[in-house]
Amino acid sequence: MASESGNLTTLTADDKTVYLLGTAHVSKKSVEEVKQLIAEIEPDVVCIELCKARYSALTDENRWRSLDIFKVIKEGKTLFLLANLAIGAYQRRLGAELGVTPGAEFLAAAEHAKTVGAKVELVDREINITLKRTWRGLPFSKKTALIGAIMQSLVARGGDGIQAADIERLKESPQLSEMLDELTKVLPEVATPLIDERNRYMMTKIERCEGKKVLAVVGAGHVPGMKALFGQPSDLEPLERIPPPSRIASVLKWVIPALILCAFAWGFYKNQGRTLAEMLYAWVLPNSVVAALLTIVAGGKPLSVLTAFVASPITSLNPLLGAGMIVGLVEAWRRRPTVQDAENINHDVQSLRGVYKNPFTRVLLVAVMSSLGSAIGAWIGAAWVVSLI
Repeated sequence: MASESGNLTTLTADDKTVYLLGTAHVSKKSVEEVKQLIAEIEPDVVCIELCKARYSALTDENRWRSLDIFKVIKEGKTLFLLANLAIGAYQRRLGAELGVTPGAEFLAAAEHAKTVGAKVELVDREINITLKRTWRGLPFSKKTALIGAIMQSLVARGGDGIQAADIERLKESPQLSEMLDELTKVLPEVATPLIDERNRYMMTKIERCEGKKVLAVVGAGHVPGMKALFGQPSDLEPLERIPPPSRIASVLKWVIPALILCAFAWGFYKNQGRTLAEMLYAWVLPNSVVAALLTIVAGGKPLSVLTAFVASPITSLNPLLGAGMIVGLVEAWRRRPTVQDAENINHDVQSLRGVYKNPFTRVLLVAVMSSLGSAIGAWIGAAWVVSLI
């Protein structure tokens, strides 16, 4: 059984009642609604649309102290960390315009749950799993577009004059349904892991909570989907698994280098090596130039630019080693980000100048951009080599 009143959806089954409160993450009104609702219904459990990592990001001001830039690069987490920073930076700029801290309604829920003796549960899937599942589901062209969107969000202005009333209207069901339907049509590969899977994950976790009255504080965009899933518990293990690369992708990452090497061998035996020289030129030039160019755009040190220029044609033939990792490590070695730099990340990512100024974020940017440049250069080079066969 379900009923709705404003931003609150009430779901009942047997002797259990689940209250879904749809919020906006930069809404003062949402903060007040959370406080008022907890006082009114006195829930046994308060569920929050956060994972441990995101909760830590909201509550632990010193979390950056333990971040090791070399470890981040070696583990291939540069893009995911940059994406997290970009999302947080945009929300903070928007929140600054509206006079509210992003995620304030979640913090209010956790704090006020204590006043009524309610247990607090973090029910969202880990952000890194969500981002990796999203990334694995994207074709190369859309991965490039997503990186571009991340870069844009780092420099985008807050809300371009958005008002609190606009935020509240976005919480209304008809508008949300239209927006989510449009996202599903345009980027279905993104919509599934970012919205659909998390709806199922959170609803299952909420229904597993012990207690007769459970209040769930979630983004308004999740409420319609979660409501439809009420009473349909899911196995969470498949949703927590990071899928391996597709078989086609796994094969191609070895087949393409093999084909390029075969083309080189064919060029060596044809015309006494003249064709080989042409093929090597066709492979090396775009690989080196594009990787070095994007490293320059990212503000890499001269040694990093040289490393990108030299390493890209080689690493593009080695599926186990990426140019971005090598260039990122060189940039980190040359810049040596300090603990102070790490602590300034949240402040510095509010502007493009700050991103380039902070040694920590500069290293991340160089690693991501050099990797992107190497990938683009490899595709250009491969096409050029094939044209010479």
